[in-house]
Amino acid sequence: MLPDRSVTKSKTTEVRKLYCKGVTALANFYISDLHLGHANVIRFDNRPFADLDEMHREIICRWNAAVTAEDTVYILGDFCWGKEADWPGYLAQLSGQKVLIRGNHDPKQFGSEVKKYFQDIKEYKEITDSQKHVILCHYPIPFHRADYNAGCWMLYGHVHITSERQYMDRLRSQIKANCKERGDCVGNWINVGCMMPWMDYTPQTLDRIIEREKAWREENPVDSGMEE
Repeated sequence: MLPDRSVTKSKTTEVRKLYCKGVTALANFYISDLHLGHANVIRFDNRPFADLDEMHREIICRWNAAVTAEDTVYILGDFCWGKEADWPGYLAQLSGQKVLIRGNHDPKQFGSEVKKYFQDIKEYKEITDSQKHVILCHYPIPFHRADYNAGCWMLYGHVHITSERQYMDRLRSQIKANCKERGDCVGNWINVGCMMPWMDYTPQTLDRIIEREKAWREENPVDSGMEE
């Protein structure tokens, strides 16, 4: 079962143990679609917050409980709903080094006041993490250039609790069911939107994302829509 969402500053050590099992210094974390400053997203995603103030407090608390100053957080887009001038106020409260993978609601260009908070800003990025090839984009790319590689994971956001998420889930289920030969697409992609149950509004490491998403899928199997 996934943990209770109730987190306070007094539980910082517990949160670090819960979400960062086995994590050492210089760990990478991932999260997407925080939509800070976006009041309607609470209703849209059925987020467990009464209002924006509570959402901001919880997200900042969970982030700082999990992430240290030495860690790097890859933000896969749609960080903030407000104007560029609103970004520094949020970024200054969040621990760790930050890399932004730009989303459709993020500004196309940033001034120096926002840029100073990021190590890098890209539309798409590929990295190595925990000896795995990781493809990062705000948008899901099910058929990427290494989709046949079981050691490659595609992390994305953009798809909230919507019909599009159901389409992606069914497609992935079909691909995994038909992955039988070398060279077949393996379907290793995961939505790291903060509202996903395996993310729980907290930046997560790659290994924890894989572990928690798998556990959730086992408890909530997806019907691929395929006939036997």
